[in-house]
Amino acid sequence: MQGSMRGAMLPGNSTVKMGDFPIPTPGHGQVLVKMKACTICGSDIRAIYREHTGKGAEGYIDGKIAGHEPCGQVVEEGPGVRRFHKGSRVIIYHISGCGVCHDCRMGYMISCSSPLRAAYGWQRDGGMAEYLLADEKDCVELPDSLSYADGAQVACGFGTVYEALEKIGISGNDNVLITGLGPVGLAAAMLCRAMGAQKIIGVELIDERIELAKKLKLVDIVLKPSDSTVQQILDATNGKGCEKAIDASANDAARQIAVRGTRQWGTVALVGEGNTLSINPSPDMIHPQKTIIGSWVTSIWRMEDLVERLVRWNIHPDVLITHRFPLEKADEAYALMASGHCGKVAVCFDEELK
Repeated sequence: MQGSMRGAMLPGNSTVKMGDFPIPTPGHGQVLVKMKACTICGSDIRAIYREHTGKGAEGYIDGKIAGHEPCGQVVEEGPGVRRFHKGSRVIIYHISGCGVCHDCRMGYMISCSSPLRAAYGWQRDGGMAEYLLADEKDCVELPDSLSYADGAQVACGFGTVYEALEKIGISGNDNVLITGLGPVGLAAAMLCRAMGAQKIIGVELIDERIELAKKLKLVDIVLKPSDSTVQQILDATNGKGCEKAIDASANDAARQIAVRGTRQWGTVALVGEGNTLSINPSPDMIHPQKTIIGSWVTSIWRMEDLVERLVRWNIHPDVLITHRFPLEKADEAYALMASGHCGKVAVCFDEELK
């Protein structure tokens, strides 16, 4: 396929730059994917859009097409592809690893230790364009019953949350506390509900996100952070606190609430990136014997499991999308996501724009 395509770049300073790019040709083991939806992640805002100071895994290469939550349809295949062919609907696991280091062999390309590691939308071109060149090994099948906008969120946000929830385990035995009801926190609430959580308590500051959580009936109790928030959580759980907590806020004060609102022997998963966590080790962790874990993105095999379960549970992540923009209005999309006064924001193409 010849010709040019439009794509969005993030030069920093809270701006978006549009450009023309040649439509890439797939090589051996690669597919050309026509983009249908690409959602915006908080990591894009934090590490690229605002400050442009990411390093290592978050080091954005100037001039690369942005977007690490891509989903679309294969329109051209290179030689040597084995599973995904023209017409296949695919989610892109957004880190392309070397494939032969220990972490890659476990399916965790996010932790690839090779200098060959390259993330879509960071070190190689991502989904904020009309087409994306993907390695076949990075593709996950999107079932017909899920929309492309559903799939885009699986590429990072829902996949990331699912990994954390599987690590800490969620069941009908658990009251769950979620600090931060942005797209990741709301995704956590959706999945916890499907996994049988008994009571879900959310903590959020922004009114629009509180209203979305209430509208979708994703949480049983929503609290605005204050000096009495921990006590309110205890009061709602017979003075015990929640068995499990997930922090999706990346805010020190909210993380303290997550730790202190968790009951004795409970577990806290840290998912939101950035900032700090200030705790008093003895009363907060040692004496109540709590556990804190970190969880970073997911593995490609677990992403495939998540897709299967979304169909089984009849969950559609696209209900979290409050705003959809065409590619040429990507600047408006990023600005809105940066404001926080929204749910999930998507750049969509064709039928997914409706």
